[in-house]
Amino acid sequence: MENNPRLTVYHADQCAPKKCTGLKLKRFGFARIVKKIKFLPKRAIVLNPFSKIAFSASDRNRIQDFGLVALDCSWDKVQNVILKHVKGTSRCLPILIAGNPVNYGKTTKLTTVEALSAGLYISGFKEKAKTILSVFSWGHNFFDLNYELLERYCLAKNSTEIIQIQESISKDK
Repeated sequence: MENNPRLTVYHADQCAPKKCTGLKLKRFGFARIVKKIKFLPKRAIVLNPFSKIAFSASDRNRIQDFGLVALDCSWDKVQNVILKHVKGTSRCLPILIAGNPVNYGKTTKLTTVEALSAGLYISGFKEKAKTILSVFSWGHNFFDLNYELLERYCLAKNSTEIIQIQESISKDK
């Protein structure tokens, strides 16, 4: 049976509350919202687009023990937040395609729920990944667009293998 890791979202109040996927996860009881960086769980994996280390299945135990964190803030301000304040184990998600209505079909423009779902799926918490996306009418789009990539990423043992997969994808284009 799959255990449910703790999900935390740092929410910077920079988006429309009705469209915010992080806040909707909280309403459904799937994630805890924190408004101050200092309240992020220590030793959790932080999904950080600027990390030099790619997220992989090898992060599963840390997620199981300490949780998974997404940063819900504006893309133009996220670097300041991350570089100055976020402590913890940062990982960058591999290349994925957005299924959300705002950035549909764009690479790396994921919503908070898509990022968390990707992390859960890659680390082996596939049912939880599907469950948190199921509360969004467009959630299935993310898996429709990324199923093959996600399955390939699941097989990678570590960050190095994730990078090799991404390089092979780039060559195929």
